[in-house]
Amino acid sequence: MKEVFANLLLDLGAVTLRPGEPFTWASGIRSPIYCDNRLLMGQPNARKKVCDGFLQLISQYCPNAEVVAGVATGAIAHAAWVAHALNKPMIYIRQEAKDHGKQNQVEGPLTQGQTVVVLEDLISTGGSSVACIEAARTAGAVIDYCFSIFNYGFPEAAQKFETAHCTTHPLTDFITLLKVAKQRKQITDEQEKILQKFTADPWHWLD
Repeated sequence: MKEVFANLLLDLGAVTLRPGEPFTWASGIRSPIYCDNRLLMGQPNARKKVCDGFLQLISQYCPNAEVVAGVATGAIAHAAWVAHALNKPMIYIRQEAKDHGKQNQVEGPLTQGQTVVVLEDLISTGGSSVACIEAARTAGAVIDYCFSIFNYGFPEAAQKFETAHCTTHPLTDFITLLKVAKQRKQITDEQEKILQKFTADPWHWLD
């Protein structure tokens, strides 16, 4: 399944690999890759594949899920499609609580003790994802799993999820993407080495 979704991201141009001219993320990380999963929402066939992929992960790992949660903003639409397919309630989780109105961070119907599966569009350092998971837990959710379209596979993120006692499963990941990009001749051997160095240490790969 991971290779299928890696090809999908590359086919749609949702992933840009630019080892020689890194992007700058909001976190300050200089990255040789940019992943824009929002492009998937505009393609009916692609978003159906993503929905089906999430349904497969839920069926395999969290079949007792009572509520589907999307992390704002990238996963909200996908959570809605998955919740509709499962005929389950859907909520979404903001990065921070609103500073007006009811000041909610978790929006939608949630009952204390309900089993919630969290969907993310992508996981990088893991900080925002884990913060959203903890916010939903504070609101009463029981969360053991977070599924994402893409995971960069950073050691930092793996440690954060382990500490939070939450298991992650992506539809595809960075290592698979590199393998597929190499097969498609979209990167050279040297570029592959640079990209591997990045995922091992995203903060210092350029040092």
